[in-house]
Amino acid sequence: MTSRWTNATGAALLALGLTGPMTGCAALNPTAPSLYTLTPGAVADAGLPRVNWQLLVEPPAASAGIDTPRIAVTRSATALDYFAGVSWADRAPGMVQGLIVQSFEDSRRIVSVGRDSAGLRSDFVLKTELRDFQAEFADDGATVPDRVRVRLSAKLVAMPSRTIEAGDTFDAMVPVRGSDFTDVIAAFNEALGQVQAALVDWTLRSGNAVFRTGASRSG
Repeated sequence: MTSRWTNATGAALLALGLTGPMTGCAALNPTAPSLYTLTPGAVADAGLPRVNWQLLVEPPAASAGIDTPRIAVTRSATALDYFAGVSWADRAPGMVQGLIVQSFEDSRRIVSVGRDSAGLRSDFVLKTELRDFQAEFADDGATVPDRVRVRLSAKLVAMPSRTIEAGDTFDAMVPVRGSDFTDVIAAFNEALGQVQAALVDWTLRSGNAVFRTGASRSG
């Protein structure tokens, strides 16, 4: 099923921090699917260590503009809009949390990983912040977004001491390779997949280095 791009009206896009919608943003025709989801990132490094510690993953913190099921799009660093008539299947932080957990599970290199809401004991908690999660127009005159950006900061917290043992930021920018909305979703999927794969790699290596020293133990 394909979708076409049209100019947005005031009813089609919502703007944050503005008195009205941005002009010239892309909207969708009513035949497009209304709900979208993404897939877990695949870990590429066969040399990743297998670890015997347990990890809980918190939902990413996010600004109000990202903490929503709506699919965000920007034309500038100071304005955030949404695509009309479509949304993620869950609020973005909840969707990303689930995909991070799946990425760890699919790596088959960790003894136990789960959402923090499971209430299980763990050796580490992974705290993250979703700082960018939007399609972007690099060219003001464009009718289709040029790229998708995903940026996630992470902190690895040892339990039960709750000390921050490591921190890093993971950033991916992927071009939109086509004029259909499915091409935008594909760019989101690729960008988030790159971030997830890097996050899993970093967490396993960082946690293993800490765990080997005896700095982290379950209480």
